[in-house]
Amino acid sequence: MLSIALTKGRVEDQVIPLFERCGIDCEPLRNKKRKLVITLGENLQVILVKGGDVLTYLNNGVVDIGIVGSDILEEQQNTGYELLDLQTGRCQFILASLAGYDLNEPRRHTIGTKYPNITKRYFASRGKDVEIIKIEGSVELAPLIGLADAIVDITETGTTLRENNLQIFDKLSPISTRLVANPLALKQKRGEIFDLVDRLEEARKLDMAK
Repeated sequence: MLSIALTKGRVEDQVIPLFERCGIDCEPLRNKKRKLVITLGENLQVILVKGGDVLTYLNNGVVDIGIVGSDILEEQQNTGYELLDLQTGRCQFILASLAGYDLNEPRRHTIGTKYPNITKRYFASRGKDVEIIKIEGSVELAPLIGLADAIVDITETGTTLRENNLQIFDKLSPISTRLVANPLALKQKRGEIFDLVDRLEEARKLDMAK
């Protein structure tokens, strides 16, 4: 049996249809109520976790496979053993602020973000020394209340940014949901893992062809 750490919430909702197109009965997952460990058929066990914890479960050998956004992989600098881009949950890392913001203004800028490591690497690549403030809640607030000069965040449609009078000043890397594997599981359950990967890839291609 394969065990999968699946990011609960939006990633979970977007992956369920892919599973179903692979012939996996997801009724127990759709009707899980408050369960966090769900068995699908005879071959899959799904463990629902927060995105930031997927790699913890994976790297400690608790699960064989993880399904998580590439934003988490980039922030935790752990992109090894990535087997498939599921092409769901697509969005974009962006640099945003109020109108008139000048990234090249010669001073130390303050940046609000949920992703301090990505933000640090982005500004370092541009030779900028910035102060980074980690924010867990609504990052968009930071420039509005003077907490930060700008933010690095993710956006799908840009609606929230526009509604808060924020403009995009740069686009960083694109984001999507990825399937990653535990290296030991790749050796011990290689056939099962790649059978699932192949089925998911075929389902993804059918979606993209529509």
